[in-house]
Formats: sequence, structure tokens, C-alpha cells
Amino acid sequence: MIDRGAGDPVVLVPGIQGRWEWMRPAVDALAARGRVISGSLPGDAGSLRTLEPALGFENHTRWLDELLARAGVARVALCGVSFGGWVALHYAAARPERVATLTLVSTPSPTWRPDCRVDWYLRAPRLMAPVFAASSPFRLYPEIAATFTSLPERARFVAGHLHRVLRYPFAPTRMAERVRLAGSVDFADDCRRLAIPTQVVTGEPGLDRVVPVHSTCAYLDAIPGARYDRIERTGHIGLVTRPERFADLVAGFARSAGTGAGVRLRVPA
Repeated sequence: MIDRGAGDPVVLVPGIQGRWEWMRPAVDALAARGRVISGSLPGDAGSLRTLEPALGFENHTRWLDELLARAGVARVALCGVSFGGWVALHYAAARPERVATLTLVSTPSPTWRPDCRVDWYLRAPRLMAPVFAASSPFRLYPEIAATFTSLPERARFVAGHLHRVLRYPFAPTRMAERVRLAGSVDFADDCRRLAIPTQVVTGEPGLDRVVPVHSTCAYLDAIPGARYDRIERTGHIGLVTRPERFADLVAGFARSAGTGAGVRLRVPA
């Protein structure tokens, strides 16, 4: 668990790999603007909870309950990144009294289902892990190049990000289990139950090669009044390529949403 900064708390939920450490630049940027709380998902090293198969996706609800209890907070701004957006969405629908605002960052649509490539991974996660790792640079490099125009800057970012990934490795079997558990949840129904200010954040179309921007933007129709913000010159990992811009958007929305300042913008087709 990580708890840094002071002020109104923002809880940051990591993506499918489960490790909060992969988001460290975003944590640092948010901590400079207020209080940020995060931790690794159930089952990962250092997490507050193990992953109990019998609980299904509710493992994540219990995990957030414990995270908030440990932090001593009753109500928070909740921000979920990619898979973590599903965790945040489901929690906000189940515990509306505990969530002041919701931010979904590059989250797959509420009706997303695994395609053939993901099905192969789910059948043999350990066997497919090297393929997943080897293909990641090809998916992420275009957005890294768009953010960092000089080769030295690009090299520094890649070295830092690679250091975090290698030091805090993901577990293929846990990633596969999270996808399976998510398949039992009706996220579209969660959207219908929401009655809190919601922000949808993406990178640029064409640069997010992990979760297409149009998939995340499905939440603009699924959640009435949802606001749209974009992180320019990046794709899926804008929270670490452009952490200052990410933190400005998330912290700014958390501060302003209660005043009715949030507006809904349409993403171009």
C-alpha cells in the first residue's frame, strides 16, 4: 500500500498486471497535487489481500474496502487505469456512498469480450507470457516516440519504465484469472447504476494499441453526463509518459466535479 501527499484523497487502481509500482510517475505527480492512495491488486506481492477464487470479482471490492479502511478515509475520488477501471466502476456502483468522483482511464468498454488472441493467452498464460512480453514494445513504442521526440529523452523513459517492469514483474496466471473473473460481471449494469460525476480519459486514437480509444469512449454513452478528457501525444500509458498532464486532469476533475464544473465533450469518430 502507498499513501502519499495531503488533502482530499485520490485512490489509483492499477491495470491488469496488478502492480502499483508500474504507475510510480503518476503517483508522484498526483502526490504533488494532493493525497494519493494505491496498492497492488489482490494476489500480487505486497497486496493487502490474497486472491480468493470463491469470491470472484468481489475480491477487488473487498480489497478496496480494506485499502480505504487502512487509509482511514470514508469517501474518495476513485481512478481506475485500464482493467483497474472495471474495478473502480464496479466499486462505485456497489459502494456509491464511498465514491465522490469516478475516473476511467483507457478502460475496455463495458461490453468487452475476449477475442481469439486473448483466448489463447487465457488457455496457457505461462506459455504465452513470452509472446505477450515480446509484443509489448511494438504496441507501446509509437506512443513513446510521439511523447518523447528526442532519442535521449526516449531512451531515459524506456530505461526507467523497463526498470520498474523488471523489478516488479507481473504474474501471467494472475492476469489471466483477473480477465476470467471480470467475465462474470455485468459492467453495463454497473454503468446504469451510477449517479456520481464520471470522467473518461484516453490517449489519442491510433496511439493506444492496447485498448482502442473508441472502446473506452463507449462509457460516454453508457454513463449519463460523463466527461471526456484526452492526453495528447500518447496512447495507453499516458499516466507514465505524461504524468503531469494525467495528474492535472484527474486531480482537477476531482476538485471541480462537486461544483458542477464538469462538462461532456464528444470524441471525434
